Amino acid sequence: MRSCHLLFVFAAAFSFISSAMSETAEQSVDNLFQRFSGPAPGAAVMVIKNGKPLLAKAYGMANLEKKTPCSTKTNFRLASVTKQFTAMTILILAEQGKLSLDDKITKFFPEFHEYGKAISVRHLLTHTSGLIDYEDVIPTGTTIPVLDRDVLVLLLQQNKTYFTPGAEFRYSNTAYALLTLIVESVSGKTFPAFLKENLFNPLGMTQSLAYVPGVSVVPNRSFGYGQKGDAFEFSDQSLTSAVLGDGGVYSSILDLYKWDQALYSDKLVSRKMLEDAFSIHSSKSDFKESGYGYGWYLGEHRGVKEIWHYGSTCGFSTEIKRYPDKQLTVIVLTNRRDAEIKETVMKVVDLYW
Repeated sequence: MRSCHLLFVFAAAFSFISSAMSETAEQSVDNLFQRFSGPAPGAAVMVIKNGKPLLAKAYGMANLEKKTPCSTKTNFRLASVTKQFTAMTILILAEQGKLSLDDKITKFFPEFHEYGKAISVRHLLTHTSGLIDYEDVIPTGTTIPVLDRDVLVLLLQQNKTYFTPGAEFRYSNTAYALLTLIVESVSGKTFPAFLKENLFNPLGMTQSLAYVPGVSVVPNRSFGYGQKGDAFEFSDQSLTSAVLGDGGVYSSILDLYKWDQALYSDKLVSRKMLEDAFSIHSSKSDFKESGYGYGWYLGEHRGVKEIWHYGSTCGFSTEIKRYPDKQLTVIVLTNRRDAEIKETVMKVVDLYW
């Protein structure tokens, strides 16, 4: 009986210590996100461990003009975190046998230049295509927002690549716009519709969408801002915000929890395909400590495999860090341009390591 009593005491003490540690971690997170609190553009953060959200909190405002606070349901523009969803749509089609990652882009765009015969879908996924950045060739004086199909038109006016396809890494929003058009060409559906039917709906991500102005409405939407001195100015959309494949998805930390958990399963594609997506296909990237897979950066933290991506656009800064071997994920979404959250995200990771 005495040994049972001691076990009970030890268990209670351990539970108390764990609870106290969790509370301390949460307080530390609050301190890290203090700059997003109050009447300022805000943030939402989630920590997932062993399949459960240990922390889900929001700070600051989703809409300064209407004084709408951020919540865990607030939808933020993901910016380049979108690329993991674009990549997944391609992998879904590949697994269905409707395309091959080795298909050349001229299969989908017969009118493309001769050099397109050397560029594969895999090159697009891994930023190794060498395609010209569409942002740099938008005609001066353009005022109408650029769409994914406009990116193809701009590319048809270019007669070269930066390098031989496959030879180097150069981060390419152009590539992900073309991937969007490939999805539409192969599936016969619009990119937003394909995403909804084949990814968001199956995972129960009912509030997530690829945003098309004038067509779709973002529920619980946050609006983007930029800091100017001590004040914040509205900075929600830019000339390239309507391009979907490279950064047009809106989502919340609650929906992204479902996405994170699905990546441990075969709900969308096979484990073999996921393993391929999370393998380094370009040993170099624009971050010297990471390579690149299909829509994800790949590196290590404390000797553990790190799968991650960031997003940065005119009014939003986002990041997701995944450590499958530890069943740990940290997601941070903000409606603030150039929020410089990378260090903050890593501090949260280390708090819950």
